[in-house]
Amino acid sequence: MERIKQALEKAKAERDAAGGAEPAGARPKEAPQALESAAGPQAGLLQETSIAYSRTRVETPDTAHLRRNMVISEDGDRAGLTAYKMLRTQVLQRMNAQQWNALALTSPAAGDGKTLTAINLAISMARELGQTVLLVDLDLCNPSIHKYLGLAPGPGVLGYLRDGVAMNEVLVNPGIDRLVVMPGGLPVENSSEILASGAVGKLVAEMKSRYPSRMVLFDLPPILATDDALSFAPHVDAFLLVIREGKTTRQEIEHSLELLQNVPVLGTVLNAAENHHLPYYYGR
Repeated sequence: MERIKQALEKAKAERDAAGGAEPAGARPKEAPQALESAAGPQAGLLQETSIAYSRTRVETPDTAHLRRNMVISEDGDRAGLTAYKMLRTQVLQRMNAQQWNALALTSPAAGDGKTLTAINLAISMARELGQTVLLVDLDLCNPSIHKYLGLAPGPGVLGYLRDGVAMNEVLVNPGIDRLVVMPGGLPVENSSEILASGAVGKLVAEMKSRYPSRMVLFDLPPILATDDALSFAPHVDAFLLVIREGKTTRQEIEHSLELLQNVPVLGTVLNAAENHHLPYYYGR
């Protein structure tokens, strides 16, 4: 518990020092593009490299696979589409009102549906004209966004940061306009130390500032399971807490919100409400 308190104090201090804002970069003339490492591999070390740009590869998932994993699509369940559109609108309104563009999703415990919520929210946001989305899998102990989308395993975040893999080999467009996914890669044990590193801070700052119209969504581990979400808190503008009806307890919700008391929380998303896999948003 003492480690969590220390992480909270560090997060608050860093947010206060930074003033809670990142400078907006100029939009590149040619899009869509992706980040690419200009440095060679340095195995075992997290790199703070200069970043060049290259086109993102496209990998179109199987529609049946997406449907089995309850990933929304235009020809899918209409109720699910509508629910996520409503969630998208409410989240974007609150983010845009504060001029924020970096949102982290977490949950009290595993199995609450945070990863699926992050994926479907990202897809719904990307379908809004004039809005691009980067979805980043930072649940580094259990990366699973690529599994939901049916993407081939790849080097992911750690491959870029530690092994010098070019960013165009890491980022994927899953056949959806205006959406780019950065998978997590192979699971690691020292995830909180990685998320608190300067290399990650530099990478996230670049993600946030490169495209003014881009929303960056981060799928983080459950907040009651590790200190990863708190370690990463200084890099994002706000959190969204995903809970599951019939599973998440009142005590878990209260404990999670207590841990997040020093960072902005847009609200909670009630997942699988009324025995349906639909999100219901409750703003704070």
